[in-house]
Amino acid sequence: MQRLSVLIGVNLVDMIGLMLVLPILPFYAGDLGASPERIGLLIAAFSVAQLIAAPFWGRLSDRIGRRPVLVIGLSASAIAYVVFGFATTVWLLFVSRLVQGAGGGTTGVTQAYVADTIRPKDRAKALGWLSASTNVGVTVGPIIGAFATQIHRSAPGLIAAALCAINAWFAWRWLPESRPAQAADHRRERKPVWDAAWQVLRFPTRAVPRFVWIYGIGMFAFSSFTSLIALFLMAEHGVTEGTIGYFFAYIGILNIIMRLVLLGPIVERVGETRAMRLGAAALILGLIGYPLAASIWQLVLVIPLVPVGTALLFPATTSLMTRYSDKADIGTTMGVAQTYAGIARIAAPILGTLLFQRLGHQWPFIAAACMMALVSVLAFQVDQLPSPTGETPVPVPATEKPL
Repeated sequence: MQRLSVLIGVNLVDMIGLMLVLPILPFYAGDLGASPERIGLLIAAFSVAQLIAAPFWGRLSDRIGRRPVLVIGLSASAIAYVVFGFATTVWLLFVSRLVQGAGGGTTGVTQAYVADTIRPKDRAKALGWLSASTNVGVTVGPIIGAFATQIHRSAPGLIAAALCAINAWFAWRWLPESRPAQAADHRRERKPVWDAAWQVLRFPTRAVPRFVWIYGIGMFAFSSFTSLIALFLMAEHGVTEGTIGYFFAYIGILNIIMRLVLLGPIVERVGETRAMRLGAAALILGLIGYPLAASIWQLVLVIPLVPVGTALLFPATTSLMTRYSDKADIGTTMGVAQTYAGIARIAAPILGTLLFQRLGHQWPFIAAACMMALVSVLAFQVDQLPSPTGETPVPVPATEKPL
């Protein structure tokens, strides 16, 4: 648990740095003459770089270890924030975002570290705690950034860079290696890194690809929600820029409570497979519930369904991915999962805003719910999957399935 505590601290500080600069990016870009379309491309550049880099970071971590890759990613982010702080042109902001995204592609490596160090039955809970630290960073980062802008224009970028540099040193000094380089089996032939991503498309019903699809479509549904919720609330319920913060605070608090307090007991009671199914069901019901809510007070009852659903779905699915992955390729698997999640985060706001504008305000939520419902069929066939050894598993509680 000591290793996990250090990793959670590293993840928290990294997310504070990211969210310190992200909310002010549109204002800085606008001051430099960027159009709304260019600002959109700036925001998307992070995800593009992240989805390209993620599988390579994962493969590299399988070969040389998790810690050096995490330190490299944090160091790259520090450099990117310095560029952000002193950027005088839009193209320098693009450089900053691309480097940030490449450094941020180590999310899968962080998840692989958890798989290396935490017992299988505790992984979903540990991943939930890791995710909770992300939510805390999302809450705290913008507050620090807002104060930093009062000091100097470059202050947010430089503070974020300092946090990342300190974080990189802290990780190198205090985060033990979870997977020594010699643990990998270099004697076996290793296929190109994108082969693993291709296998997900080619064999979607196999164990690991199945979980990648559930994770990716779940991320698409959630990203559709996060990218449209402000527009939806403004259009349908008259929420303004002065009151939207209360909704995000409510959602953020629910996310943190679910991951820190409730996720562990729920997984221990029902198992990872049932937790994944319950999460998918809650997410679907939440997406459908938003268009059906006729008042703000009905929304108050609907809103918890989405954070409850994602808090169960993502950690449980990620944990199951690590169970069924070859131990020598866990980093690669997590990287591929983040690549598909990155594609989802790019596609969701584009498709969602198109449906919102062309068909109606409720359609992005309905479309996301339908896609989640279709992929959930895969979640209800997990018990019939062959075990990682290729044998038909004995029906046992999900948290007790063999490695």
